[in-house]
Amino acid sequence: MGAGKTTIGRYLAEMLHWHFLDSDHEIEARTGASIPWIFDKEGEEGFRRREESMIAELTRLRHVVLATGGGAILRQSNRQNLHQRGTVIYLDTPVSMQLERTAMDRNRPLLQTPNPEQRLIDLLRVRDPLYRETAHLVVPTTDGCARDLAQRILLSLSTL
Repeated sequence: MGAGKTTIGRYLAEMLHWHFLDSDHEIEARTGASIPWIFDKEGEEGFRRREESMIAELTRLRHVVLATGGGAILRQSNRQNLHQRGTVIYLDTPVSMQLERTAMDRNRPLLQTPNPEQRLIDLLRVRDPLYRETAHLVVPTTDGCARDLAQRILLSLSTL
């Protein structure tokens, strides 16, 4: 959450001359509802079912850079589809950077809590091992701007 998936993904797609897709944006576009609204009406479980279906569909596409929501990694089927159907890049971002990037973002239902920093710590504790298990490439995001990170990813992809 707040790792730069969308920004870096757009740059990477541009460099590859591929399409960029964001699974959360696709869910919103197809349902006509915001992610917070879906969370409010269907709960996290309802959202995760929608997300699972969307990822199953989007991972079948070719020549796309796909950004997923941070919690997509929680479902085994998502991890499997992402890992087997594409190259997964984990943008490893410290909680302090995530907190800074998401501080004013009200479109993140899981962070609408009195202590968003603790929530990010708790989420990362669960998600980090899953990201690492699924990823083909782990990229620290502490060094460089989004375009530079996308360039570094592009160079790393050529060696995989």
